[in-house]
Amino acid sequence: MRTSGLAAFAFVTSLLPLAACSSSDVSSESSPELSSSEDGPVVLASEGDLAEASQALETKSFSFRGLTRIFSILRVVHASPDAPAVDVYVRGLPFPLLRGVKFTDTTPYLLLPRGQYTLDLRASPSRASDPVAFSTGRLPIEGGARFTAVATGLLGSTAEDERFRVLPLVEGFDGGAAGTTPVRIVHASPDAPTVDLDVGNDNPRAPELAGLARYADTGAAGIALPAATALQVGIAAGGNTVTAFTTPELPAGRGLFVIATGLLGKRPREANGFGLLAVGPRGTVGFIRQNPRVYALHASPDAPAVDIFAGSAELVSNLSFGGISKPVQLPPGQYSVDFFAAAPTPARPAGAPAATAALPPLEAGEQYVAVATGFLAPRAGEAAFRVLPLVDGLDLSDAKEPRLQIVHASPNAPAVDIGIVAGGALGPTVVTNVSFGQSSSAEGIA
Repeated sequence: MRTSGLAAFAFVTSLLPLAACSSSDVSSESSPELSSSEDGPVVLASEGDLAEASQALETKSFSFRGLTRIFSILRVVHASPDAPAVDVYVRGLPFPLLRGVKFTDTTPYLLLPRGQYTLDLRASPSRASDPVAFSTGRLPIEGGARFTAVATGLLGSTAEDERFRVLPLVEGFDGGAAGTTPVRIVHASPDAPTVDLDVGNDNPRAPELAGLARYADTGAAGIALPAATALQVGIAAGGNTVTAFTTPELPAGRGLFVIATGLLGKRPREANGFGLLAVGPRGTVGFIRQNPRVYALHASPDAPAVDIFAGSAELVSNLSFGGISKPVQLPPGQYSVDFFAAAPTPARPAGAPAATAALPPLEAGEQYVAVATGFLAPRAGEAAFRVLPLVDGLDLSDAKEPRLQIVHASPNAPAVDIGIVAGGALGPTVVTNVSFGQSSSAEGIA
């Protein structure tokens, strides 16, 4: 995703003296403007010049309008879940190089001669006189390289393992074998532990990549993953799956950053919830949210303990009336689930299920409660077995204000009013005339 900071210009900072640029190097019509910085003179170049120099990097020919210097290119990825949108300055310049870079944004590349650069970040919109939210200190930029600088950590924390930081990563993607994509995985979540990566999400005890520590990555060359296919990726710790993701199809042969960022302690659907930020050569590709989670609640009065299957896969085992299952994480999609009387083995029974129900489409980042209710053997006038799907849509704008959603799941009870009981009497009602199968608003009642 391109930010608005470089709509017309690219900014190039040089540590070489101005005398190196003679009148024969640039024409009078296209002479670059110059301004000073604590890090050296700054050349303001057009986007055409940036494209020319970027091509020079690819071909290892470093001639840039007659200036025989070695350049590098650098971009910034905003991966800090608590930091606001920022403006990016080079120390000493009175204007930002990039404006309004927000969480999950990737900036265009900046063309920089080799040297050392101090980047100052200020909350956007800003002026040079505004307080600096974070300073990188001097970053050594070697010539002829591509850098992706990942801003991560928590701006509001001083704890060493959480604090805000910038990870300057030198790109060095390996082209890889045919049918694969080189992927560099970066652990940038400030509240996630050291994790293992289980490609296929099939065995967290034997992960393909073990022990990826916070703020570490898998190396400049990347790891080869199958291209042109959606992948299941499990995030595991201690041999147990913490969460899982469904990636989109990966483009063959193109280097891709996958940055684990956001907060595990937040709901997956929240803007700063834990997810995978995919960054390609042209910028942010997308923010991949966690696979949806489903809780099953057994509220059918005449049904025995049940096992629940999707196809041949057992999702829930031995769930009794009144019980709620642990969360079941599934790839996004639509599912039909089958209910069988609980059995001692996880294999799907050979006979017909006691009941079958269709779930609504399950979306990445969402959580659901599937309430199994009604009677398996209804008498006249009684409600038959069904599943009431509820999506977690509780309003999270005020963390100090508890909210609840009410669902009528008693198949032989009439429509009801629900209120607060005080002194043995029903006080003010919060919902009225709720019939079987109905629920209160998804955002919840305060």
